[in-house]
Amino acid sequence: MDEITAGTLYIVATPIGNSRDMSPRGMQILTEADIIAAEDTRRSMVLLNKLGIKNKLVSNHKFNEYGKAKFFINEMKAGRSVAVITDAGTPCISDPGNELIKAAVEEGIRVVGIPGCCAAVNALAISGFDLSSFTFTGFFPRENAERRKLLERLRRGDTRTFALYESPKRIMDLVDFFIASEAGVRLCLCNDMTKLHEMSFRGTPAEVKEQLLAKGNYDKGEYAVVLEVMPEYVFNKVEHTVSPEAMLVDAMVAGGLSGKEAVAAVLADENNSYSKNELKAAALRLKNLFQ
Repeated sequence: MDEITAGTLYIVATPIGNSRDMSPRGMQILTEADIIAAEDTRRSMVLLNKLGIKNKLVSNHKFNEYGKAKFFINEMKAGRSVAVITDAGTPCISDPGNELIKAAVEEGIRVVGIPGCCAAVNALAISGFDLSSFTFTGFFPRENAERRKLLERLRRGDTRTFALYESPKRIMDLVDFFIASEAGVRLCLCNDMTKLHEMSFRGTPAEVKEQLLAKGNYDKGEYAVVLEVMPEYVFNKVEHTVSPEAMLVDAMVAGGLSGKEAVAAVLADENNSYSKNELKAAALRLKNLFQ
């Protein structure tokens, strides 16, 4: 068993749905650490109670991560050990924790990882896709422009396999986007992994949509998504990219639009891959240029 070292930061993976997946080493660290830094203390308390662990819980979520980092650093400088956990899975993988780790590294504090569950890695492992290389892209974008930009990135990348997360309330929206885009991809949607009613939905976007509709209550539980880009869908040549300023000027000239109206028009253009913020910044640059 490990000897808990004073003044050390432990990054502890927790189960993604089944409490029996908690490792003995992880249980030891959480039991013996001086402080547990938790993303949501209420959710973490449920897990800790199941595991019979009683320890000091301090919140460390995305809204207070910057401010709390100094507190935890001071605690470790005073000789106390801190264990970081998130609601489920491995900290920092689309979850809080990285700001504290960066601060600890800058202060010369020892950082130790306690491996375990990670939804993205688990989904990749059961996907059946080529895993000689893969890319994790975090949560699926909400804006259509950002989605189109991601799709272009998928088609241009050196890797063909990608993992990402999506909310159950937006999972059908993700599938519909790939269908509407006629994307040449195969999907593996992993729902409620490690839980009693774990399910996987596999196939083309259209096939996966049929499976989700057949399930009925598809908007429940967590989703990890793995997609594989088909060889014929990969870009084989570099295509010219139009600047956001040029697209805005074209829209203004063609439609007699104001800068604000042009931003909205370009956002609605299916060929646009720029985000709202990028277009607004370009509009401001044009305004300053011609004042």
